[in-house]
Amino acid sequence: MSTPYDLRAAERALSEADRALASVIARCGACTLVVEPIEDPYHALLKAIVYQQLSGKAAGTIHRRVLELDPERRMDPETVLALPDEALRGAGLSRNKLAAIQDLSRKTLDGTVPRMADLHDLSDYEIIDRLSAVRGVGRWTVEMLLIFNLGRPDVLPSTDLGVRKGFQLLDGSDDLPTPRTLEAYGERWRPFRSIASWYLWRLVDGDGANW
Repeated sequence: MSTPYDLRAAERALSEADRALASVIARCGACTLVVEPIEDPYHALLKAIVYQQLSGKAAGTIHRRVLELDPERRMDPETVLALPDEALRGAGLSRNKLAAIQDLSRKTLDGTVPRMADLHDLSDYEIIDRLSAVRGVGRWTVEMLLIFNLGRPDVLPSTDLGVRKGFQLLDGSDDLPTPRTLEAYGERWRPFRSIASWYLWRLVDGDGANW
C-alpha cells in the first residue's frame, strides 16, 4: 500500500530544509517507504511481542501456534485471558512474553489500547503514551507501528541505532549522536521526519553510494 501522504512532496520539503539530507535524497533516489495496514493495534502488538528478540522463522512458528490455540484463529483478548498459562507457554511463549500478552489483553479490554477506529483521532504522542503502557511494549515498537503501519509522516525514532548511525554519517561525526542531539537537529525535518528517518536507514544500508 502507498503512504497516505505525498512522498514526492516530502522529498522536496526535506531537500529544501536540509542541504546535507538533500544530497542523500539525490543519491538514494525516490523514497519507497511502504505502509502495511493493520487489522487493529491489539493484534499488531500481539505479533510484535511474540517476534521480539527472535529470528523471523522461529517467531513465525510461535505466533502461528499461539493463534492455533483459538479454533477461529482470532486470539482476541478474552480468549487470551481465558486460556491457562500452560497452554500459552506450550505454544512457545516465554514467561515474560506470556505476561506481556496478558497485560496487552487486559489493557485492550479496559480501553488503554484504543480501537482502530479511535486511533485516527489520536496524536502520535498519545498513541505512544497509551501503547507503551503495555508491558513489554517500548517506545521504539510503537514508533515502528506509527511509521510502517499507520502511515504517520512525522515520527523520528531517535533511539533507533540505524537512524543514529545514519545521522552520524550525515553529520560526519566520530561519535553516535545522542537521541537529544538527533531530535534537536531533526526539528528542521518536520513535518516529514518519518521520511528523513527512512533516508538515514538507507544511508546505513549503503544506498547513498560514495557518501
